[in-house]
Amino acid sequence: MNSPRQIQPLIAQLQCNSLANLVQAHIEEQILSGALKGGDKLTEQLLAEQLGVSRAPVREAFRMLEEAGLVRTEKNRGVFVRAVSLEEALEIFELRAMMDQYVGRKLAQTLGAPEIRELRRMADTMDQAAKSDDAALFHETNLAFHDRLLELAGNAKLCAVYRKLTKELTMFRRQNLSHESMAIYAREHRQIVKAIASGDAEAAGQAMFEHVMNSRERTRKRLTSA
Repeated sequence: MNSPRQIQPLIAQLQCNSLANLVQAHIEEQILSGALKGGDKLTEQLLAEQLGVSRAPVREAFRMLEEAGLVRTEKNRGVFVRAVSLEEALEIFELRAMMDQYVGRKLAQTLGAPEIRELRRMADTMDQAAKSDDAALFHETNLAFHDRLLELAGNAKLCAVYRKLTKELTMFRRQNLSHESMAIYAREHRQIVKAIASGDAEAAGQAMFEHVMNSRERTRKRLTSA
């Protein structure tokens, strides 16, 4: 049996880890929502004071965020929100397109009617959001739609890698949303669901591949013509 002296450090470690997860989630939400932008400096002491925690969980949260690719640590300068370059973003789009192609092919061969209805409801929500020019709802549902496709594919390793890439691209994807582009994305999502429902693995994979590559091209044009 562990003595009280042995248990106390264990409890302290568990508390620190739990707080670190909460701090990490808070900072990540700020980054993904755009409240914190690429290049912004994160100050350990200031965050600890704002969140009412010690510096240890903030330090651990920084470590987790760096592993997730959302912040970078510069020696003697501190921790900064990571800015993804256009070149890196275009590479991520290409990688996601190949992963999505696999997901589409697999889902066309495995999904049943209940899952198809669920995906149609999400596509309908995005369609309505596009028509009402509700970019916030569209963005939220779009993320949920693609995440659900991943879950239904049933590959945990793929999910982990894909979600990391998605977070790195969030800034670019949010900036791509206009009334015109949302209408195009909504149409592409309907095509994806239709192809998956048809059971045609080749068509479903191609629909998902082209959806991501079209988004890549819009990003490239928008930022190179600015």
